[in-house]
Amino acid sequence: MSYDITIIGAGITGAGVAQAAAAAGYKVAVFEASEVGGATSSNSSKLIHGGLRYLESFQFSLVRESLLEREILLSIAPELVKLAPLHIPIYKNSQRSPLTIHTGLSLYRLLSGWDATTKFSRLDKAQWPDLDGIRTEQLKAVYRYQEAQTDDRALTRAVMASACELGAELMHPARFNGATIANKHVEVTYQHGGRDQSLSTRVLVNCAGPWASELNKRITPTPELPPVELVQGSHLLLPPVLHHHYYLESPSDGRAVFALPWQGKLLLGTTETPHFDAPETAQCHPHETHYLLTILKHYFPHLHVLPSSAETLAGLRVLPKTQGTAFGRSRDVMMLADQRNNPRVLTVMGGKLTTYRATAWEVMQKLYPSLPPARRGIDTRQIHLHPVD
Repeated sequence: MSYDITIIGAGITGAGVAQAAAAAGYKVAVFEASEVGGATSSNSSKLIHGGLRYLESFQFSLVRESLLEREILLSIAPELVKLAPLHIPIYKNSQRSPLTIHTGLSLYRLLSGWDATTKFSRLDKAQWPDLDGIRTEQLKAVYRYQEAQTDDRALTRAVMASACELGAELMHPARFNGATIANKHVEVTYQHGGRDQSLSTRVLVNCAGPWASELNKRITPTPELPPVELVQGSHLLLPPVLHHHYYLESPSDGRAVFALPWQGKLLLGTTETPHFDAPETAQCHPHETHYLLTILKHYFPHLHVLPSSAETLAGLRVLPKTQGTAFGRSRDVMMLADQRNNPRVLTVMGGKLTTYRATAWEVMQKLYPSLPPARRGIDTRQIHLHPVD
């Protein structure tokens, strides 16, 4: 079998690349070892958002791109991506003052091109009692603005289904065994349907998320990758104890934590815990549960939520290995090719759920020199996405 593009991994990035490649008319194969959208792509904060907190680390281009992508997804996937009002409470001892939040939300609006979905307001004190019994002692202000929520697994499956409708072939479950880079193609071996198989592809795209570095070692010659770290983000799924959506500041370290009603429950997260073991062993640790419930109790002291009532989710972010905490590190996607011109292997790591479509477009720009001319030019900004049964 011969393909133009073969993709390892059907998370949101792999699904997005498959859709973009198939939309351009290329022959595409996708390997997925477990389930579509079943790992990191189903353990996120379920938000399609601009990344308000990324303004603090001056990631303005990422915020602008995210806001533009959010606008696109609201248009092409209205059944899967819906706006929700978030509330930001600010206290006397909060690290971020009302002026800081107001300035950040104003910049958010500016970067969006003054899109109507980025309008925000400061709530009157008379409205505070309606906010789920939030602690009002030393409360100085509450801001309300909008972000979009989704079902991350369902969105990933919708994108993958769109790719398949456009001609991509999903091999599932399929295990990538290895690859050998030749002059004008890559020979790939894999296991599918209970037997070892092989194919030839012009380009191999490694979208295996936290497994990407390990799978890269199975490629000959082995492309060089920079050192990365796996950072675990855990969430709790709790009884529906809140009616409104909140963007909270952790009183212990100033991190952003979301408390979001989602599918009849309360989604609370996320954490940032270094993960040193195999990616498949990721799980929420007791100290993460304690950290998140302590934050919830700080803002809503009347709540009595037991750890035993919590379901847990744990996903892994792939971040560049640097000093300091994960909170302020770049969330830009990392794209590493085996060679600058005419790449045969491209590894894609990091990135955001929100910007999967833009990431896929960028991947295709890097791959075009290694491919024949595109056979068609369907714009993924115009392809509507629908839930998959």
